[in-house]
Amino acid sequence: MDAIIPQVLVSLVALGMALAFVSADRESPTSRALAAALTFIGISIFANSSFVLANPANPRLGGWLAIPESLAIIAVLEWVLRVRRTIPAGALDTRGGDGMLKLGQLSGALYSVFAIAAPEIRAEHFQFAATTPDALHHPGFWLFAGPILFSALTGLLSILLLLRRHPDRPERIRVIGLAIAMPFFIVSFVLAEAVGVISVVIGEMITLIGAVHYHVLQGQRGQFMSRFLSTQVAELVRRRGLKHAMEQNYLEITVVVSDLCGFTAYAQAHPSSRVIEVLREYYDAVGTVVAEYGGTIKDYAGDGILILVGAPLSIADHAVTGLRIAHRVRDAAAKVNARWSSDGHRLGIGVGVASGFVTVGVIGGASRLEYTAVGPAVNLASRLCEQAADLEILIDGRTRELAGDVPLEVRPPIDVKGFDEPIRLFALPVA
Repeated sequence: MDAIIPQVLVSLVALGMALAFVSADRESPTSRALAAALTFIGISIFANSSFVLANPANPRLGGWLAIPESLAIIAVLEWVLRVRRTIPAGALDTRGGDGMLKLGQLSGALYSVFAIAAPEIRAEHFQFAATTPDALHHPGFWLFAGPILFSALTGLLSILLLLRRHPDRPERIRVIGLAIAMPFFIVSFVLAEAVGVISVVIGEMITLIGAVHYHVLQGQRGQFMSRFLSTQVAELVRRRGLKHAMEQNYLEITVVVSDLCGFTAYAQAHPSSRVIEVLREYYDAVGTVVAEYGGTIKDYAGDGILILVGAPLSIADHAVTGLRIAHRVRDAAAKVNARWSSDGHRLGIGVGVASGFVTVGVIGGASRLEYTAVGPAVNLASRLCEQAADLEILIDGRTRELAGDVPLEVRPPIDVKGFDEPIRLFALPVA
């Protein structure tokens, strides 16, 4: 019993790590795949220590218990595959790397097939082969080592291809961590049991270090970005990855644009440090409002802020929500302006709101992507914002139609640059 205690402890560590990942981040496909890999590693270690080592005269049992080892290989490669799918590829063709991982998973499955078909060869020529002289010269060793090494090679090559996409620091740390840990897991198949346990522990610790770095850095980033993006958007990206969360769509949304009136003159008359403080407080106030209502800040342009309501997450009553955001943004910005306005330079806030069909999606290259919206509603909201006086919220006719019973003031139609017909105009009353 004492001889198997180290293996049981290592198994429990792996199972504990798996439980930690899946309980803390159960909705993430990558975390589920990593938890599955650690679970199968823990099961295989426990099975080998409790049954195989305890019954050396029954190699056939050991052949069937190779299945958790194959499942661990398949799960590790599935984790790499899912990580690859969360990282934008730009113009790079990802089919080769993904295909290699599928072949690696098939090779991992062949390992258990061979173990079940030839358990005696596995027990005699592969397990603990590092303790046997000339083990590398026997074909039986390569019957089992070949599939494992091929699976490991596909994983490492896919990680190298992934790094060509120039992933950001958190992603880079966790995949490099796995690449470093992988050899320690692989050699544990053939090492003496006591040394093999140490090798597995080292692999687990390296994997844990990479994963913890990733989650800490992602948490810091999420905390910062949640001030400007809705939590729903962050959750969507976390669960589905950028590739699926940011697919191009054509849909009707409401666009809100806010702008500080008199900002140019104010910036020229005050130190840049004070201007930055004004913008920081203004962005903070608007970001808090937008996040509360599930909108998305698409762009900051100096004192102008462009807000999408209904993309990338659909909002059924996007027009009403957009008007509420506009109202709250006006009030929040007015408080900021009251604190920072000086005697000779008073700051104001104007807001434009427009609704319509736009195309939303990701544009950019492999190193930098930007979520964007293209359509007349975006341009119109910006033009209405330019026309708005201090504390004025100007609204187009389509938003009026969608807003239902929201009380609005009727204004005379206006000509807007870029639009052939006069624009029906409304305004949200000042409370």
